Amino acid sequence: PMIFVFGSNQAGRHGKGAALYARQHHGAEYGVGEGMTGNSYALPTKDEYMRTRSLRRIKRSVDRFIGYASDNPSLQFEVTKVGCGLAGYNEEDISPMFKDAPSNCVLPGGW
Repeated sequence: PMIFVFGSNQAGRHGKGAALYARQHHGAEYGVGEGMTGNSYALPTKDEYMRTRSLRRIKRSVDRFIGYASDNPSLQFEVTKVGCGLAGYNEEDISPMFKDAPSNCVLPGGW
């Protein structure tokens, strides 16, 4: 199955946007702010207080995700435009973070 990669918050309160969709349709677990649950991977773009995380901290989480995807080549990952909705970043801020994503990651158009 395709793993749905979405922007989350570190508290794992998946209440809006792609996070809510992931909880309703892909088994994202409430309270888990980063990593795999169900057929989803939470990538935190906001902290536990719902404040937007710095690009540097988001990059660290993206790097962990890329490592996970690389270590699990049998899985396919559908990456959403993490950080570009509720977190408020532009695609130009986020898309370069995925330049080293392995081939089992399906990136948004233009990334």
